[in-house]
Amino acid sequence: MSAAARKELTAAVLGAVGGGALALVAGGQSWARVTAVRDAPLPPVTAALGGADAAPLVPAAGLVLLAAAVALLAVRGPGRAVVGLLMAAAGGLLAWSGIRALAGGLSDAASQVPGVGRGAGQVTVAVSAAWPVLAVLAGLLGIGAGLLAVLRGRTWPAMGRRYERTGAAAPAAARRPETDEDRAQAAWKALDRGDDPTADPTPTADRP
Repeated sequence: MSAAARKELTAAVLGAVGGGALALVAGGQSWARVTAVRDAPLPPVTAALGGADAAPLVPAAGLVLLAAAVALLAVRGPGRAVVGLLMAAAGGLLAWSGIRALAGGLSDAASQVPGVGRGAGQVTVAVSAAWPVLAVLAGLLGIGAGLLAVLRGRTWPAMGRRYERTGAAAPAAARRPETDEDRAQAAWKALDRGDDPTADPTPTADRP
């Protein structure tokens, strides 16, 4: 494997692992604080909206990227392009989920928070921007690594080829030079067959 191909493969794998890890971290955090006003004398309802509830696709896309990182090392040729497409698609879902949250698209998810419901009064959703931004970053890593695998993955040799070549060369490396004992045994075997071990093995027609 050339140095350039090794660097490209390493970059794609690290991009998938990094994007998947960031997605899982973001999905496990609280993305927003939901407050619903109720009729007096009832106090308002306040609850946290987790990333898995605000954007259910974020943890799933993170798992896809982590699995794709392993698949990049296991497959070769056109298979890497297919894995790259899956990585880019997962990255696109992550980026879309983060941007949607930042753009105020969590109203439907906020209405599902226990104690809020659609029958409540005014509902305020205070988004914690850090985690949606982290999801967008994870998405960009997934998209970049996926496109790299699609465009360049077919030129990356499989990781196992180096070991296959080493294993094939082992028998040749194990051969030892012929010793006097080997030549003596060959001479006795020739006598057993009725051949003269001292005769010139060169055909008569080839002699000058």
